[in-house]
Amino acid sequence: MFTRRTLALVFAILWPWSSSLHAQSEALMEAYRQGETLYHAGQYEQAIPLFRKALELGEQEFGPEHPTTAALLNSLALPYEKQGRYEAAEPLYKRALAVREKVLGPDHPDVATSLNNLAVLYGDQGRYEAAEPLHRRALAIREKALGPEHPHVALSLNNLAALYLARGRYQAAEPLYKRALAIREKALGPEHPHVALSLNNLAALYLARGRYQAAEPLYKRALAIREKALGPEHPDVAASLNSLALLYKRQGRYEAAEPLYKRALAVREKVLGPDHPSVALSLNNLAVLYYTQGRYEEL
Repeated sequence: MFTRRTLALVFAILWPWSSSLHAQSEALMEAYRQGETLYHAGQYEQAIPLFRKALELGEQEFGPEHPTTAALLNSLALPYEKQGRYEAAEPLYKRALAVREKVLGPDHPDVATSLNNLAVLYGDQGRYEAAEPLHRRALAIREKALGPEHPHVALSLNNLAALYLARGRYQAAEPLYKRALAIREKALGPEHPHVALSLNNLAALYLARGRYQAAEPLYKRALAIREKALGPEHPDVAASLNSLALLYKRQGRYEAAEPLYKRALAVREKVLGPDHPSVALSLNNLAVLYYTQGRYEEL
């Protein structure tokens, strides 16, 4: 079974206050910054109470229907989604979308952000028919508002391609993945984590089509970028390790696959906790590897 994971981006909040405002704004900013630091370090459970505090302060200061409140709702939803707590993330994403559409208008780039994140959530749950029109609308908004070579356009291209890949629509997915990769390399540089995401996703497409020689160098480059940019114990590093191990397993290179699966499992257990869906995926992948080799006593 091929499992695909999309990545929702954390977008910078443009704080609409000046340094002359009262201390509550400073407390809000500090809570948000601490939460953001923990989120980017993969410490999702620790980030949640800080993002929740920032949201509470934001609602007090700006009210429930302000763009900053919508951004804070979005930020709180992200670590829930990363933990697989979809039922907690969905109402936050929906509320953020409703606020942005009402306050900013239906064609604002921040509306596209909310559409994208809700679509990713649906895709993670296999709700592809609900996700596709949201991805398409987000892409159209971004191309019109930001131009065809903006990194946020690459994000929408990537996520729409991931949806097609999950549904077996490989010919539709490949040009979108390639366009997203080209945009990111040009706009962000060749060693940016978002470039690694595009490399990993294009490799996953080649893997699904049996093009193993084309996939391997892309997986290896993605892993190297992530280890350098994010550190060796980040969930995205675990995803790259898992993907490269899957390739080796498909090729019958079991001795090369096993240490990668084990390292991915160790990272996920440490960072995400033992009950996260990604940990279950790693355990399953390692068990399948043992079964394939006839190592039944280790299952």
